[in-house]
Amino acid sequence: MSNYTQSTNFATKDALSSGDPLKIVKGTEINTEFANIAIAVATKADLVSPTFTGTVTLPSGAVGVTQSFGDNDTSLATTAFVQAAMAALHPVGSIYINATNSTNPGTLLGFGTWSAFGAGRVPVGFNAANALFDTAEETGGSADAIVVSHTHTATVTDPGHFHGAGSAGACAGGGNPVRNTTVVGSNVDTTTVTTGITVSNSTEGSSGTNANYQPYITVYMWKRTA
Repeated sequence: MSNYTQSTNFATKDALSSGDPLKIVKGTEINTEFANIAIAVATKADLVSPTFTGTVTLPSGAVGVTQSFGDNDTSLATTAFVQAAMAALHPVGSIYINATNSTNPGTLLGFGTWSAFGAGRVPVGFNAANALFDTAEETGGSADAIVVSHTHTATVTDPGHFHGAGSAGACAGGGNPVRNTTVVGSNVDTTTVTTGITVSNSTEGSSGTNANYQPYITVYMWKRTA
């Protein structure tokens, strides 16, 4: 774009004395002025529905008109419109995740107040039917696998048995029975008794550290608070 630049100083000509040949306006001078005007006009944008080419730059200090939020026509978007759209995509309470950049989103995105969120935890979906997940930002779980308290019970039943009992023979000449001598007698069954044995253990403890973590990947998480 270029502005019109006057080539002939007509005021100077008017100030000259009558009869001065320089006072005359020549046709070539008029043609030069028309050419300058034509060039300037051809490189200017129309006021109504202009079509721009190249890189469009507003004059220093110029302020554009910000369209209404949600406008989806082909109007040029101002920075204010873009920022409003970005902020609407990340309302207060939103979670921002970045796999490699730990910079606060307030700096990266240019809006909002953000705080680090969910250190060492993974998110889970809200579930009103489950008391563990029916409140926003409810926490739970354990970093280590825990062996739940439990009881071991063993019952042994004796179906009955007997011990043999015999009568010892008398020694020759009388006296007490002699051990390891031949015994003459008969087996006598003892009474059958059912014996119940119960063993109970109540145990609490931990298995290997981190044994119950689900497969995970570490990222930076931030929550917008304002």
